[in-house]
Parts: sequence; C-alpha cells; structure tokens
Amino acid sequence: MKQFLILLICSLFTFSFVSHAQLNYIEQGDKIGFNMDTYGRVGVDWNYVNGGSIGRRLNLNNMGSIGGRLEEQDYLELVPTFHFKPFNENDATKIKVQTRFAVYSNSLSLFGNSSTSSLGGLTIALPEIYAEASNINGKDLSIWIGARLYRRGEVHIADHFFFDDHSGQGFGMAYKNTRFASIFVSSTDTTADVPPYFYLNIGNGVANIALRQRNILVLEHDFQLNNQNTLTGLFEFHRMGGAESDPIPTPFEEDDPDIILNYPADHGFVYGLKLQSILPNLGSDAYNTLAVRYGSRIANGGDGGLSKTWITFGAPNLDKLNFSGAYSLSIVDEIKFDLNENNNLNAYLIFTQSKGAAATKGMAKTYWGREVYNYKQDLTFGFRDVHYISDKFHLLSEFHYSQRKDGEDPKYSYQKISLAPTFAPTGEKSSGVRPHFRFIFSLSHYNDAASENLYSPYLQFVGKQKWGHYLGVKAEWWL
Repeated sequence: MKQFLILLICSLFTFSFVSHAQLNYIEQGDKIGFNMDTYGRVGVDWNYVNGGSIGRRLNLNNMGSIGGRLEEQDYLELVPTFHFKPFNENDATKIKVQTRFAVYSNSLSLFGNSSTSSLGGLTIALPEIYAEASNINGKDLSIWIGARLYRRGEVHIADHFFFDDHSGQGFGMAYKNTRFASIFVSSTDTTADVPPYFYLNIGNGVANIALRQRNILVLEHDFQLNNQNTLTGLFEFHRMGGAESDPIPTPFEEDDPDIILNYPADHGFVYGLKLQSILPNLGSDAYNTLAVRYGSRIANGGDGGLSKTWITFGAPNLDKLNFSGAYSLSIVDEIKFDLNENNNLNAYLIFTQSKGAAATKGMAKTYWGREVYNYKQDLTFGFRDVHYISDKFHLLSEFHYSQRKDGEDPKYSYQKISLAPTFAPTGEKSSGVRPHFRFIFSLSHYNDAASENLYSPYLQFVGKQKWGHYLGVKAEWWL
C-alpha cells in the first residue's frame, strides 16, 4: 500500500509538471481543476571530527530547529489540491479539497537508496486532508472540515511556528477578521509522559483500553489598528474528559501503586496577543511581529521546538490529581528589513518558561509513575543576513545563541555561526526565492554543562566536546 501511494504521488507530480511548468491551475473540464504544491530539502553532510557523515544537529536538546535550521535532514511534502466550481457560474464561492503527503526518516538516514521497508527507513505521513469552501456567495466567509496545518506565523530561520499553531483534525469557520475552530486531539501512545490521552477503564474489574479525547476551542480576531499595524487576539479552551465508569481516580495497585489510570477530567485556558507591523521605510517587505501567549493547566504546552499548547508540559499535582497551577509563558519577536539594496536582515528572539503542577521545580512523577522535569526555561536569539553578490549568487550568514535550563539542572548554552554560499538559479534578489543550492559551514561552541552532559544531538554522537562542526551541501525548494 505504501509503495502504491509513493507511485501515485510521483505520477501526479510528473503529470502536473508536464502539463504546466509552474504547477498552477490546470483545467480538467467545466467543474474541476487541479494544482500541485511542494516543499522539500535534500542533501549530504560531512563531519571532520570522525571523518564521516553523522546527520546530527548542532542545536541544543529539546529545542528542535530553534537555534538554526541549516543542518535539517531530508524532508519532502507534496500537496495535491482539487478545485471545484459552483454549479451556478455567477457564484463566487471557491471550493477545494487539499491533501498533504509528508515523507521523512525517523532514523535520520538519507532519502537515497531508502524505502518504507528499510530498517529505520522512510515514513509517510498525512498531516493534511480537508475540504474548504471560501468566499461563500461572494462574502468574506469560509468553512472547513478535516485535518490541516492550521497555523500562520513562522520564524523561518528557526523553523518555528509560534503563537497560533492549531494543526490537527477538526472543523472551523472564518468571517471577516474572526476565526473559530474546534480541534480534536487523541492518541494511544503509551510512551507519552504527561498526560496520556487514553486511560484503562477498570471500573468493572476488567482492564479495557478506552480513548480519552482532548477538545480545543479556538477563537481569534484581528484588530486593524491602522494601515501598518494589526493586533490579533487569541483565546483557547482545552477540555479532556474523565473515565465514564469510574469517575473517582484510583491507583492500579495490582501492577504498580504509583500508576494512576483513571485520573479525572481536566481543562486549560490560553490567552495571547500578537502585533504585526509593516515597516515601509525599511524595505518593500519589511515587518516586525511581536507575540505574547500564556497557557494554564493542561494547555501549558510548547517544547521541543514546537509551540502547540496541547502538548502538556510537566507533572500533575498528585494530591489534587489535576494540573492546576501549571503554566507556560511564550514571547516571540521577529523583525525583517533591508539594510541596503544588497543586504536583507532577519532577526528573532524566542523565550519560553513553563512549569507543571507539581510543587517542585525539579523532577516529579506523572500519572504513569515516570519522572519528568517540572520546570524549564529557554531563550534563543539569532539573525540571518542575506547578501546579494549577484542575482544568482547570494551569501547567507547566520548567528544563533541558545540557552536552556531544565528543572534545577545547570544552564546549558551554545553559540553557532553559519556561512552558506548559495546559488539561486531563478535569479531573483529575494530572501524567499527558491530553489536554493547551498554549501553550508557551521561552527558551534558549547558551555561546560552542555558539553559534560552531551546536551546536543551532535554531542551525543561525538562525545564531550566544546566545539561542533558541520559541513554540507543542501538543496531547498518550495512552490
């Protein structure tokens, strides 16, 4: 089945490319059209610590691409979209059904000579499959149902979607400047620490796995302050149900007295403000975005490079059997502007402080009896300068600084500089132009705590080092 899907995707991609070089709207009769979008990156790297390719980020642990994304591994997305026309030709409603196929390798192996049947080989995911009707009857109204990457703001040089990443399965609608969505989050992943989204119903004396669903209600509104400034307000309500047969949580003492299976229902709230400012005096596409978000109880998520509020952080209060007192504060600021006609600067700051519901800042037990950090704080800032040597030759220069404190552990930190001479064959002087052909050199320095505790995917491979190196060639594209 997986091989069939790969063949189907490749066939659609080839057909679309041959039919229309830009993969734009393709007529197929009076009632339907088709287009294909794509995003991808692929390349190789060499590390001269051990003389081989190791495929590991220099960034700190639990930070993902925050701290620079030039060393990211192979990844591919194909996005076929079908467009339907209303029966009435005078109807301005736009209708589409969109699917997104993502291909990557969990084992960090290269795409080449790999398949879904290889050990640690390729994984195929379906992050999007939804239907949407917009501009309904010519009005600023839209509705959608399905699974989608429901998000807007991104710090691209850190590959970080912040503030309003509500990606998931659900439904939603938008009217003018107001958006509402209901997202459903469920999982039967027994490796999850806090809180797992399923429970074992033992009310009748028999252990049966039952699904516990989390529902998120999202409300957003844009306030147009003036021609240059837009303020977005965000509100979320999270609700996760309890066990129906046994609403009073009890320890499952037959196996482990520390494991609490039927913990009760819980909830959480999220509040946020984001100010988007256009800076017309600093370039044609210059802007600044400042976002502040606060989440409480089970809505205190945002870690590992992700900002999703439903990925609950920390441990519960085992006396109250809930997450009351848990919180997360997130602050993100990004600015982009032209230094001159041949230089573009993009800078950012990401700060997150999170705490679970347990009393301690150190390690605490979850409902499953596992110990996790109940407090963390991380700070990252950096910039990318794009120098246009010519229309087709650009030089990317980056600097990143990251620090993180887990519980009562010492502070981990690193600095990284990257140089990436880039060939942009389309010949456009823009930081957003793709494809990119890059030669990448990165050099990082770790503090004593990070080095001693191997607090980086790179250090976990090469051992206790104060310096890290990366050398590679990468191609990146989007359409």
